[in-house]
Amino acid sequence: MKAEQAVDAFLDHLWLTERLAANTLAAYRRDLNKIAARLHTRNKDWLTADGTDLAYALFDFPEKATSQARALSCLRRFYGYLGQQSLLPHDPTLHLKAPRAGRSLPLVINEAQVTALLAAPDIATAHGLRDSALLEVMYATGLRVSEAVALTLGEIDLQRGVLHTVGKGDKERLVPLGEVAVERLQQYLATARTQLLKGTRSDDVFVSQKRGRISRQLAWMIVKRHAATVGIAHLTPHGLRHAFATHLVNHGADLRVVQMLLGHADIGTTQIYTHIAAERLKNLVRQHHPRG
Repeated sequence: MKAEQAVDAFLDHLWLTERLAANTLAAYRRDLNKIAARLHTRNKDWLTADGTDLAYALFDFPEKATSQARALSCLRRFYGYLGQQSLLPHDPTLHLKAPRAGRSLPLVINEAQVTALLAAPDIATAHGLRDSALLEVMYATGLRVSEAVALTLGEIDLQRGVLHTVGKGDKERLVPLGEVAVERLQQYLATARTQLLKGTRSDDVFVSQKRGRISRQLAWMIVKRHAATVGIAHLTPHGLRHAFATHLVNHGADLRVVQMLLGHADIGTTQIYTHIAAERLKNLVRQHHPRG
């Protein structure tokens, strides 16, 4: 296998064995292409680079520590694959260490802001009712935006108040919807969705005036537009997912339950929400305690 073919083979391997999302594979490709270009300036490629060359390509550029750590993680997996294919006798990433970086906590909107956001769409219109149903479902379930836009009619059970989704790594899970989200979905499905489809058949839950599934980009625009209407800056669909998890933890939800609802493979990923809750409590003490 030639050096320039190695990245394609590696990404194909990940897709076949782990079913990684297209966005994740694209991010891996960007990181590897960036490193390859930097190695090229030293007349090196994947098969001839040593640890010093890779350290230069990873760390000798003005980038965030988190970006460098992510690229190193990708590189280690890549060289692990090359080793499995017997293309290299040793792993040049073995002694590379990621830069230390403080753990940044995501910005989370509070419950009053969520209430304002969910009330923002004009449910007297078809588009407004669809937007309202989408926002209610995303906050009620903590779905990733890709999971929300991919929902089909067969994956929601309004009578039981649950939905079925397939997340990262093809992991399936059932998530409760909650009464308000169920009610808004019933309204949307009974009227607005039919108006938007204009007689076209579709299994998708959230549809656009183009008579097909809404895109991830449109879902982002819906969240950002209604957030701006109520004065919430820089909110993304993932921000709603953070709010869902943090508000559950704030109200005493068990971390394992939150992990299951979010579809996290590792409890460590979910533990960030306990840090967010702790920061909120410290801020409350500072604001209201006489010796805060």
